[in-house]
Amino acid sequence: MSVEISATLVKQLRDRTGAGMMECKAALKEANGNIEEANTVLRKRGLAQAAKKSGRSTSEGVIGSYIHLGGKIGVLVEVNCESDFVARTDDFQNLVKEVSMHIAAASPTYAHRDDVPAEILERERGIYRAQMENSGKPANVIEKIIEGKLNAFYEQTVLVDQASIRDPKVTVGQMLQAAIAKLGENISIPRFARFKVGDSNQ
Repeated sequence: MSVEISATLVKQLRDRTGAGMMECKAALKEANGNIEEANTVLRKRGLAQAAKKSGRSTSEGVIGSYIHLGGKIGVLVEVNCESDFVARTDDFQNLVKEVSMHIAAASPTYAHRDDVPAEILERERGIYRAQMENSGKPANVIEKIIEGKLNAFYEQTVLVDQASIRDPKVTVGQMLQAAIAKLGENISIPRFARFKVGDSNQ
């Protein structure tokens, strides 16, 4: 039995997700009129589309800034997209602001895993290996534990791997993927700088 999808329901889903009318209607039909399930359907489709866009060039965008704690912490971040049109949208501007505030609060060291120098990774692996030295565990188990600890290191220090300060269930990388799905363009964060008064190491 097919459920009748009302225009009101379609509008509610569209307002919530920013997806097109036909996409919303199709998702609601698939979810038998359940707006929460339809939202999940759209998110899954959007993330699949975002994955396809991830290789596209991003040569437009903006430099975002954020000053926190009465001028004690400052952030500059470059967020890129494919077109100046998208760079000017409220959704993109809000994303840049969100990322800037996240960097101020969470203090990541690197933008991406690829930015972590090889010597830093080797140092971390050496520390973890030394911790496991007298554990009596087989070498293959130790290597798996080391990789797990390395992932935890990434989650602490790499921007796109960090849990969002606004929603800890979502990483900054997932937040980017959702924005790519919604705005229809590839989005990247090539670099950022975080300054803290009195901290000359940053």
